Amino acid sequence: MSFQAYIDTIKAKTGLDPADFRALAQEKGLLAGDVKVGQIKAWLKDDYDLGPGHAMALVSTFKGPKPADNDRVEAQFAGKKAHWRETFESLVAAVGAPTAISATDSYISLLKGGAKFAIVAATADRLDVGIKLKGVEPTDRFEASGSWNSMVTHRVRITDPAQLDDELRDWLRRAYESA
Repeated sequence: MSFQAYIDTIKAKTGLDPADFRALAQEKGLLAGDVKVGQIKAWLKDDYDLGPGHAMALVSTFKGPKPADNDRVEAQFAGKKAHWRETFESLVAAVGAPTAISATDSYISLLKGGAKFAIVAATADRLDVGIKLKGVEPTDRFEASGSWNSMVTHRVRITDPAQLDDELRDWLRRAYESA
């Protein structure tokens, strides 16, 4: 079942959308940092009779970048890399579904819930996009990630923002759905 199918089913069953559930979870104190996912899943099962897949779809919409990650994301686009920030934001939006981000000093991870489906690393000259799509053959453009990063299967080197095209958007959506 796709992420959107989970959300549509939840809305049909409960009359509530992810924003409604987020507000309810906030009121119940379930978005605090020490709350475990299992607690949220139990609440959704007990109060709304939602199964684990539906619950995890909602949980993924509750997560956003961690405050400490914001500084690391900003650092990824500092100085000569600043011109890639808008392309990165467009890339995240291209997924078309709630996407959490987590950053290290080297790259930014794109997450569906807690599952990594892509990474992004900026240099002054290019934006490297790593995509996790097991079992998909590399192409000239979507090369094997090789030793660049073992957490992903493919790598795309973007040297012009116009290269964020329908083909790349499709690969990102497929990776998201596979996560």
